[in-house]
Amino acid sequence: MDEIVNRVKESGLISIDLASFKPTMVIEAIDIADVLWQRLVLKEKDFRTWIKEHDWSKYSGKAVFVHCSEDAIVPTWAYMLIGSQLEEVTPHYIIGTKIDLEKMLIQQRIASEDRTKYQDGRIIIKGCADISAPAFAMSELVRHLQPVAKSIMYGEPCSTVPVFKRK
Repeated sequence: MDEIVNRVKESGLISIDLASFKPTMVIEAIDIADVLWQRLVLKEKDFRTWIKEHDWSKYSGKAVFVHCSEDAIVPTWAYMLIGSQLEEVTPHYIIGTKIDLEKMLIQQRIASEDRTKYQDGRIIIKGCADISAPAFAMSELVRHLQPVAKSIMYGEPCSTVPVFKRK
């Protein structure tokens, strides 16, 4: 009886699953509209009181996005005040949308990946429909790995699309 040989394993291809870069942190939202007068106007005195009395420690160890769900004019310094408070409890915050935050977390995770283990590697990036902004994540992964990779492909080992090949 013939032995079954795993040709993919023997080929030296390095397979990276995009799902491994999916953010795992708990995500919280701060909606500035909740502290606006009638959800329309920021009153500085009231806002500063809220900043002072808000329990910022509840965001410790979490990722936070700060946004305004109403069509209100919010001065830039209001976001700066919130950012200043968040800086004390978590480095993982952004002024923007949940997708913006997830992109930031994906980018940080990719940037922390040790590229030396991919030196001169033949890399296959496996897609993942369960990750926010997959095109962004894949592009960031290519940006991170292309300087060290011999080649980068997309797909499954049995059916890949060439993306990059060092000349």
